[in-house]
Amino acid sequence: MEVESSSKDFGMLNQGEAVAVLHPAGSAEDVARLVRTAYESGFAVSARGHGHSINGQAMIKERKLKGVVIEMGKGGHNNNNNNNNIRVCEEEMYVDVWGGELWIQVLNATLEYGLAPMSWTDYLYLSVGGTLSNAGISGQTFNHGPQITNVHQLDVVTGKGELLTCSEEQNSELFHGVLGGLGQFGVITRVRMALEPAPHRVRWIRVLYSNFSTFTKDQEFLISLHEKPASQKFDYVEGFVIVDEGLINNWRSSFFSPSNPVKIISLNVDGGALYCLEITKNYNQENADSIDEEINVLLKKLDFIATSLFTTDLPYVDFLDRVHKAELKLRSKGLWDVPHPWLNLFVPKSRISDFDKGVFKGILGNKTSGPILIYPMNKSKWDQRNSVVTPEEEVFYLVAFLRSALDSETLEYLSNQNNQILRFCNDAKIKVKQYLPHYTTQQEWMDHFGDKWTQFFHRKMQFDPRCILATGQQIFQFHPSTPTNITNYHHII
Repeated sequence: MEVESSSKDFGMLNQGEAVAVLHPAGSAEDVARLVRTAYESGFAVSARGHGHSINGQAMIKERKLKGVVIEMGKGGHNNNNNNNNIRVCEEEMYVDVWGGELWIQVLNATLEYGLAPMSWTDYLYLSVGGTLSNAGISGQTFNHGPQITNVHQLDVVTGKGELLTCSEEQNSELFHGVLGGLGQFGVITRVRMALEPAPHRVRWIRVLYSNFSTFTKDQEFLISLHEKPASQKFDYVEGFVIVDEGLINNWRSSFFSPSNPVKIISLNVDGGALYCLEITKNYNQENADSIDEEINVLLKKLDFIATSLFTTDLPYVDFLDRVHKAELKLRSKGLWDVPHPWLNLFVPKSRISDFDKGVFKGILGNKTSGPILIYPMNKSKWDQRNSVVTPEEEVFYLVAFLRSALDSETLEYLSNQNNQILRFCNDAKIKVKQYLPHYTTQQEWMDHFGDKWTQFFHRKMQFDPRCILATGQQIFQFHPSTPTNITNYHHII
């Protein structure tokens, strides 16, 4: 039963091939012992956090190689007391946390000290090590960078079974390789993450646009304020696309139960799509009196549909954990554990208008089967020494198609549509990069990493020379030779 559950993930699109599961109930040394044995004996190891991967990234998928899944979410220093997996340093404002802990647990632990991490993901029931292996992005990224830029230190078990502490000053090549490294260089067992004073409450605002260029102009203006004082900017900037009549009222269901449903046709929609800007302002009781004025000053600089302003006010933790409420509703209806053919793309700013015309107003039609997020980020907030790749331009957008398939016909339709979107970008020479990337050939991975491929390859050979880690990513194949003999790979550099 354990092997079966560890061979599935949130995407429900792939089946893994693990032969055993490890619960590292003791410490990081449990992980190190297993990986050392795998390195010497030649079997695969994949670390699994909350199983929220989409395309089997945390599975054993090397058919020539038997493998073990490490259930990181069920390990740590004390499996019976999660508080022992999280240690907050109030004076220096950081938290040490086991790599398999969930972000919701980190939030709850740090709030006891009036502190919290700065950068988040939209969904908090993800493992710390899992999001840091990708990047960890949300509406705060424009301001604080992705989660990987807020890490001080890591403990990592390399593919040789070495347990190493790394940071910018110590084992820096491993540190930057692991951050955004898709699990290819080691298993994250401990993270030291920066904290800030946690706000008490959040003013949560949504407004609509019918014109795409106006929408993106306002989004780009808001993220350009990232160096301004807190009083002169929003704390969170996201957005989403509405092409489905049924979704427009869900758009405001988090705010109240609408008694007068909105009709897309009544809003003079340009090309059949609406665009929602979602923004927040954090505040505490001591500055509650000034928050309305600060928000009004910013809103006056935006050009949204005036009648579409919806606002709510809630505790900070409730805003951060907002997606979990939607999850519980979907679970109650049996709509959570279904296939999720998601597609996440980074699109350069210079081509986002072409993407809108070709995809939002072209390929999609008027049925989306789930949310479509769109929001810009500042490349300057990303550390280019880390493994993750982004478009070359200073501003780029996340476009996330977060769809669900309730039957095989819908799954085939959405999967074909994803392929159509990727073909459109390729044919139109829109240089997108996949976030949570998924490819099936090494040439595709080389194209994905571009100028970073040589560095990525050398890091792999340094830290996991037999290619036993994270085989579910399908970047490298197991190397059967002795660890020092890597000549067979030289032709792909």
